[in-house]
Amino acid sequence: MNAKPKLQRHARSFFDSLHDLLTPAMWKQANQARHAAKASPRWKTQPLVLTLLAMTWCCGDSQAERFETARGFTAVWLQKRRQPGQSVQGFQDALAALPMSVLRVLANGVRRCLLTMIDLTDDGFVVFGCDGSSMETPRTEELEKRLDPAVKERGGPQVWVTALVHVRTGLLWAWHLGKGYNRERSHLQALLPTLPPHALIVADAGYNGYDLACALTAAGVSFLIRMSGKDRLYTKERIALTKFTAGEVFVWTKDAQRRAEPPLRARLLCIRAKDRRDVWLLTNVLDEARLPAKRASQYYRWRWENEGLFRTFKRTLAKVKLMSRTVRLVHREAEGALLATQLLLAQGVLAMGNRRERGPTAAGRCSPRKVLLAIRKVLSGKLDLRDKRFTQHLRAARRDERARKTGKEKRRWAQRVHHKVQKPPRFLKMKRSENALAEQLLDQTA
Repeated sequence: MNAKPKLQRHARSFFDSLHDLLTPAMWKQANQARHAAKASPRWKTQPLVLTLLAMTWCCGDSQAERFETARGFTAVWLQKRRQPGQSVQGFQDALAALPMSVLRVLANGVRRCLLTMIDLTDDGFVVFGCDGSSMETPRTEELEKRLDPAVKERGGPQVWVTALVHVRTGLLWAWHLGKGYNRERSHLQALLPTLPPHALIVADAGYNGYDLACALTAAGVSFLIRMSGKDRLYTKERIALTKFTAGEVFVWTKDAQRRAEPPLRARLLCIRAKDRRDVWLLTNVLDEARLPAKRASQYYRWRWENEGLFRTFKRTLAKVKLMSRTVRLVHREAEGALLATQLLLAQGVLAMGNRRERGPTAAGRCSPRKVLLAIRKVLSGKLDLRDKRFTQHLRAARRDERARKTGKEKRRWAQRVHHKVQKPPRFLKMKRSENALAEQLLDQTA
């Protein structure tokens, strides 16, 4: 008789993996954040949230189908406790009464756990990419009245999500839900309290502006933001665009001058490209040795992990369109789905060996799709909840890192907006009066 293969030393089950991220102390804090008067007797906090998470991971064309699978998973997880309710309507009623603070307490606890489990630093920075995307909702009267209108002609109301992603690992860090049109900057400011020390925000041209740059600097957060033709930067000397590579500039606006607010000193980098698609990057890290141009260029390329996150959330987890039909349920469905995405990616990153003792040079990144397939084996009963072989499935969920030899887009899609090359920012030489005012305001704040 063949002997059973020995498990690896650090083999963990899905129960152990999720238990490390959602600890008993976190469930206790979540219970405290939930008002006792609103608690459903059949849906306590833990089974309600576990069912919500499992409904994001499992398969199903409708909420009823997903609910049956998720409820079975929760019943097995909490087999020694009172069983949750059996109807999807009862689950939705309990979910609608759940305060959003409960889900946010759990997300904050997961972030604290990740800081102790994973080394997120790169050359002294914890680099996060910031970007946003919209999610479509059903065209009910309540949602059409209270949410953003559809962008497309035949689309439904929209919910906007702005997300912070750790660019090296692709790990979802934090997010903010709300209305989207021209609100990306306010969303990023709302996410500042979630950032760890030495954070560096990498963002596209939509996150520019004097007010946001000052808010990031005041919060002790470094930034690396792309500039475009709509940005105006002050300089003390005239600058030739064709020869410029790096230099100090001032971010200032006429409104800030009237309010007697000082200019923001920053460093502008020009990353020259062979196809003449030059990238202009603005940073408040004035020390070139701390953030050289080559490293800044690499960080900006890594920002593509933001797009990968939204692809995972919308396509892999099928959240292009949310299913809930009221505002309260839409927000809780989106918040729970983002928390489930964070937990999914965290388990994959931990399995790849990105723990603190391995350091930031650990090779390989996880494939969200393969991690989801491993979790679905547990949800469908093909793999026991406490089976230690779950770690083996996670370690095999490695992303394909082959070098691309062809373009990502083989042909142009009819409904896709063609990408336009960003123009360089406009340089304005300071007048004598502006230079004197700038020096006076900078001396007062020194």
